[in-house]
Amino acid sequence: MPRPAEPGRTALLDAGVEVANRTGLRGLSVNAVVAAAGMAKGTFYHHFPDRRSYVVALHRRYHEELAAVIFAAIDGMTPGPERLRIGVAAYLDACLATRGTKAFLAQSRTETDLLDEVHARNQQFAQLIAPDLTILGWVDAPAVALLIVAMVAETALAELYSEAARPELRAAATALMERTPA
Repeated sequence: MPRPAEPGRTALLDAGVEVANRTGLRGLSVNAVVAAAGMAKGTFYHHFPDRRSYVVALHRRYHEELAAVIFAAIDGMTPGPERLRIGVAAYLDACLATRGTKAFLAQSRTETDLLDEVHARNQQFAQLIAPDLTILGWVDAPAVALLIVAMVAETALAELYSEAARPELRAAATALMERTPA
């Protein structure tokens, strides 16, 4: 059974982000992680039963950090277009600034161990923005929210590969989100 969070577990997770930045999720082996953390392999297994649970923990931590940035940006705001714009901008800015974005946004889509996690995070963010879309007049706000989550994730990837914000994509995404439904 894994131990609760402590400095060793945190060091292993930090090392995993470094390894994922260099080699992607496919190169994220237990040996690479413990080498980067400067720890014995046995220490890894005291905190995580296997590589899968470790990768899931990394993915969760990454998205919890993103969610914290978004929630801080929209704290106290009522649902509506301004909250939606600010939340999306906070997400995109955080993706550009956060280590591990490429591994956790692009590569997690093909990592079979993370498919359930990706789906759950997409649902979480869709639930967050559905009230904004309802205010904007979208009848099936939950369905539209899932599409917007996908659109914004694609924008984040385009920005990642450009290594800079893509104002034209952000403007197009905002225009689509705020378009009055027919």
